[in-house]
Amino acid sequence: MTAEQITVASRFNGPLDSGNGGYSAGLIAALADGPVMVSLRSPVPLDRPLEVVRDGDGPDGPIRAMDGETLVMEASQTAELDLEPPRIVSVAEAREAAGRYLGLEEGPFSRCFVCGRVRDDSLGVFAGRVDHGDIVASPWTPPPWAAAPDGSVAPELVSAVLDCPTYFALYDVPETLSFLAAMQVRHDAPVDPGVEHVVIAWPIEKDGRKHQAGAAVLTADGRTAAVARVLLIAAAG
Repeated sequence: MTAEQITVASRFNGPLDSGNGGYSAGLIAALADGPVMVSLRSPVPLDRPLEVVRDGDGPDGPIRAMDGETLVMEASQTAELDLEPPRIVSVAEAREAAGRYLGLEEGPFSRCFVCGRVRDDSLGVFAGRVDHGDIVASPWTPPPWAAAPDGSVAPELVSAVLDCPTYFALYDVPETLSFLAAMQVRHDAPVDPGVEHVVIAWPIEKDGRKHQAGAAVLTADGRTAAVARVLLIAAAG
């Protein structure tokens, strides 16, 4: 068993006092060899190192992020994600859809670093409904600071922008309180900073408080750069 640490900086919050779920999931997924499903078990603390524990002798065992005795999230090996966008959304459609964004200026997600309306340093993914249908979309031009050492957008930032739009694909009432419970991402191609993309999301299945959705980052000419399947759980009541 080996141990290391990861830390979610406070600038990468989702709810006001905890880490963005997609970003946090991307951090632990990057430590694995091969595709994983990341399950988030408790709110991700900000600016506090989490111990990463790898179980088993080989590379295929689960990877856990621990805050003391509390399990924060876990990455488990799984099959490659088999999911494709239901249709291509153009940049023009995404720009129009963003005008229907329902994100609130107050509340627990108002300062999310991906979709928060009241932050001037957010990633600016404001997904609204395309033609008032099931798909939501937003244009997205990754900022230069999002680049990893290889020059493409860091995988955890791609995971972050895949997370937030799924909420707006699943819920028509923005006051609904729901949190990311699990996420799997497939990266098909590098995402280039400074280049306009389209981020889309769509509902897949609803079962009580458990809601599943898909999301994708598309290039301006409609190619899939990344795709995700997520499980959100709505708060009781």
